[in-house]
Amino acid sequence: MHPYKRSTRLSLLIKEEIADIIMRRIKDPRIGFVTVTDVEMTEDLKIARVFISILKEEEPGLSMDIINAAKGMIRVELSKRIRVKFIPSLEFRTDSSIETGSRIDQLLKDLRKQ
Repeated sequence: MHPYKRSTRLSLLIKEEIADIIMRRIKDPRIGFVTVTDVEMTEDLKIARVFISILKEEEPGLSMDIINAAKGMIRVELSKRIRVKFIPSLEFRTDSSIETGSRIDQLLKDLRKQ
């Protein structure tokens, strides 16, 4: 028996596969440096909330618009890569934890200088 729930195992697999799909299959040069930070699955495994961090983005929201437009293609490609009865619907959300962490780090450095 596995030590953790099926939704956790599936979310880790989906995280790896979506990161690879975004990196290799989306060929839009306007997309920024995108990192899939986390995937949260509902208990019934029908919805996957994919958290994405976008670094050095020139136009706010452009990369998220491109990824949301490619949501269907990502889901089809995901169905080819993993074997589950139902492929979950994808909800992409912006994850600002990296920016928040770097801001806190900068504030701590400023405090040490004073």
